Amino acid sequence: MTTPDTMPPQAQAVREDLAAAHRLAVWHDLTEGIYNHLSATVPGHDDRFYVPPFGLHWSEVRASELLTVGFDGRILEGEGILQRSAYCIHAPIHASNPRHAVILHTHMAYTSALVRLEDQHLQALGQTEALLIDQIAYDEHYDGLARETAEGERLARILGDKTILFMANHGVLVTGRTVAEAYDRLYSLERYARVHIHALWTGRPTRSLTPAQVARVQEQIRHTALHSGAAGKPAYQLHFEALRRLLDKREPDYIS
Repeated sequence: MTTPDTMPPQAQAVREDLAAAHRLAVWHDLTEGIYNHLSATVPGHDDRFYVPPFGLHWSEVRASELLTVGFDGRILEGEGILQRSAYCIHAPIHASNPRHAVILHTHMAYTSALVRLEDQHLQALGQTEALLIDQIAYDEHYDGLARETAEGERLARILGDKTILFMANHGVLVTGRTVAEAYDRLYSLERYARVHIHALWTGRPTRSLTPAQVARVQEQIRHTALHSGAAGKPAYQLHFEALRRLLDKREPDYIS
C-alpha cells in the first residue's frame, strides 16, 4: 500500500484532496453510497488517474487506498476492483483535455432532477446561475449505461472546453484543473439546482436575468477582485481549504 512517506509530495497532495472530496460529498449529500465516481489525473503523468476501488463507501475513502488506473484500463497500483463505468467515462475525458485533470461525476439529487426535465438547459434565474451558465455543455442523448469507452469519447466531444456536462436522464459531470476547483463547482451547481427546484415548486412565475445582466456578472467575476489580497488565492481554493480544515477536525483519517 502506498504511504505518505513513499509518495511524491505533489501526488500525495492530490490523493489527499481527492479523498477529502469523497468525504465532503457525503457531508453535502452529493453521493449515492458506493456508486458514481470522482477521479484525478496523476501529477507528472498523462496516461493514468486516481480513483477509489469500487465497493468503498465514500465516507471510507482514504488517500492511500486510491487505485492508480492507466488510460488503457489496467490497475497500475493499489488493491481492489475498478468500476467499469468509472474507467469508460473518466479515462477518455481525462485524455481529451488537460483542463479536465479532475472529473467529478455524480447523480446528486437536485441537478439530476433538472436533467430529467424536457428542457434541461440552465435558466439564468439568479447570480449563481450567471456564474455557471457559460460553462455548461448538454448531452441530450441518453444511450444506456457507460460500459464502453466509446461512450466516454462521445461525452468528451460534447464537453469540449466546458467544465460542466448535463447528462440527460442521467446525472452531471464537472471538471477542473484541481480538486478544489472542481469540488467548488460541483457544490455551487447543486446549490443552484436546489434553489431552482424550490422556485419551481412555488408554482409562481420565475424571474430571469437578462443577457446583459448575465454578461455583467461574468465580466465582474473575470476582471474584478474578489478580496483585498494582492496575490490572493482564488475563492474555490479558499473554500476547499476551509472545508478541509473542518474535515481535519472530524475525520482526519482521510489523509492516511
